[in-house]
Amino acid sequence: QVQLVESGGGLVQAGGSLRLSCAASGRTVSSYAMGWFRQPPGKEREFVASISWGGTTTRYADSVRDRFIISKDNAKNALYLQMNSLKPEDTAVYYCAADPRPVVTGTSPREFNHWGQGTQVTVSS
Repeated sequence: QVQLVESGGGLVQAGGSLRLSCAASGRTVSSYAMGWFRQPPGKEREFVASISWGGTTTRYADSVRDRFIISKDNAKNALYLQMNSLKPEDTAVYYCAADPRPVVTGTSPREFNHWGQGTQVTVSS
């Protein structure tokens, strides 16, 4: 079973950038499709981006497309989320997720079986 640990969150001003990392252990991420979700204060967890186990297929929420980039390094057993042009509405706890399938086409959190503990991202205006 894969274990996931996120890092890289913090406080940033609007327009700034952050890079989130998700370190995996226990299993190689080359056997998992992976994704990023976020949970804004008082709201439900929502899809941000996903990537196939080979890293060739990506999907983004409309709200982050053209600003965020998801990537995967199977050799380092890690997942990343480069976040640019951050907005106050991007403030949330960000979660890394994994599922042992080649690709996850859905955007529901129920599509993923393994989760990290989350990292806080706060964007000030």
